[in-house]
Amino acid sequence: MLKRNLWMLFAVIALAILPLIIHHGGDAEFAGADGEAEAAITEIQPDYTPWAAPLWEPPSGEIESLLFALQAALGAGLVGFYFGRRSSPAKRPDIK
Repeated sequence: MLKRNLWMLFAVIALAILPLIIHHGGDAEFAGADGEAEAAITEIQPDYTPWAAPLWEPPSGEIESLLFALQAALGAGLVGFYFGRRSSPAKRPDIK
């Protein structure tokens, strides 16, 4: 079990580092899908006006990134908790 977990940990680390090595020195630009969609809509129909506006906009891009990261962390935590709870009763002898 420990050997399997170590291999999985190594795979996760490799997956995190490999993209940094592949794009090292490149001019990769990190942008979201929202910006790409806005550019495509503006290109297709230049006089388009959005029919909805956000209720609140974060004061800066860093705050927006922080909120996005918190949302992703909470989602990952909930998914991990669900799968942890789901697999837990199978190990208890009193619950079948």
